[in-house]
Amino acid sequence: MLIRRPFYFLRHGETDWNLNRKAQGQIDIPLNATGIAQAKRAAEVVRGLSVKSICASPLSRAFETARHSAEVAGVDIHVVENLRECGLGADEGRDGGPWFMDWRAGTYTPEGAETYDGFLERALLGVNEALSRTCDDPLLIVAHGGVFWSVARHIGLGPDVHAGNGVVMKVHPLADGWDFEILG
Repeated sequence: MLIRRPFYFLRHGETDWNLNRKAQGQIDIPLNATGIAQAKRAAEVVRGLSVKSICASPLSRAFETARHSAEVAGVDIHVVENLRECGLGADEGRDGGPWFMDWRAGTYTPEGAETYDGFLERALLGVNEALSRTCDDPLLIVAHGGVFWSVARHIGLGPDVHAGNGVVMKVHPLADGWDFEILG
């Protein structure tokens, strides 16, 4: 269960592998020029949110995105290992295709990979660690599209909702569910 605390979520900026639809998984691919520009634009959104704390994945594409927001917010970045993207084992670096949807459906697991459900549970642990790590609101979590699937599942958005590169989202608990808003 997702800890009931408001937070902002930011998916890292674009990488060349995002652009070419390659499965990055936990390979540490850096932001490309578009991704750096997206991170800077996201930081301008974050500037207006009075963020007091940032937790990020240790992978450079997320950490570098977080760094831009941390600079404008004047806060440190806390690295949370479980915010790391899914481990796709032998299929990391492979072109996207039907195999990836089979992995998400639970009918295929690459050699050395996390199962999809196992990944979502680990990602939830990472988000909850970030949410329980600090009392400073508002909190920004900077991670990956796969980590957002776990958030989406636990706030009731469904499996077809995706986080765009460099997009800031607001996640807020309500008395009877969750509110979700894309800020830019």
